[in-house]
Amino acid sequence: MVTVTEAAKVKINELVSASETKVKGLRLSAVSVSPLKTDFKMSFLADDLDTSDYTVMEFDGFNVYIDAESLPNTEDANVDYVDGLMGSGFKVERPGKAPPNISGPVVDKIRQVLEEQINPSVASHGGHVALIDVKDNAVYLQLEGGCQGCGMADVTLKQGIEVMIKKAVPEIEHIYDVTDHADGSNPYYQQSKG
Repeated sequence: MVTVTEAAKVKINELVSASETKVKGLRLSAVSVSPLKTDFKMSFLADDLDTSDYTVMEFDGFNVYIDAESLPNTEDANVDYVDGLMGSGFKVERPGKAPPNISGPVVDKIRQVLEEQINPSVASHGGHVALIDVKDNAVYLQLEGGCQGCGMADVTLKQGIEVMIKKAVPEIEHIYDVTDHADGSNPYYQQSKG
């Protein structure tokens, strides 16, 4: 079920009231990028748009419409409106799902490279690289510990981790870092406040 904070409700109702065209409600769509990352999009729906295939959630003063493909990816999503030094806007978050129980010969090769080559190297800096998912020819990794938020994380990924995995597992074409480098109680690198 989607939740909408009071701040977001106020802003949505304000925007609906200020719209020059009649608005039916808010559309929320979501695409799962990895088990730990979902990309959300929000837009207002014109009043004359057919929404018979949408799931409708009623809120005070407006409705939220979710298409069938997005519905599983919006479970437990929270819509908020935040004001900050860098601007204000809507923020949609969803708790990450547990990594899937992935297996197979390709996964075994990737795990071996991580355990024998990559993690011993990054451990010297207090880091760890976790395998999150393997889909088709892509690997999804999360950088943890000293690697989370490190200013050199991208270099480590592109010039170290990616090279080692692709050499050991040639069928892998893409390596994606799904780490939120600014999240956590004490990431190594904090984004500038202004």
